Amino acid sequence: MHMFSEYGMGGGGMMMMVLFWLVTIVAIFYILRALTEKSGGKATHPESAEEILKKRYAGGEITREEFEKIREDLK
Repeated sequence: MHMFSEYGMGGGGMMMMVLFWLVTIVAIFYILRALTEKSGGKATHPESAEEILKKRYAGGEITREEFEKIREDLK
């Protein structure tokens, strides 16, 4: 007698169990992928000082003179 048939798992039951685990693993993969994308996606690098400076200048937080002086100081 087949081992799975003793527990009520014939060929269809075995296939359902495999399908269940396959769906579970795929769901976990997509959940983890979605969580990493929300937190910045791929391996993000911290902004450099020059990138921050450019954003501040573009946003009008600092004048052109301040921008140029700070940029020279960073070099």
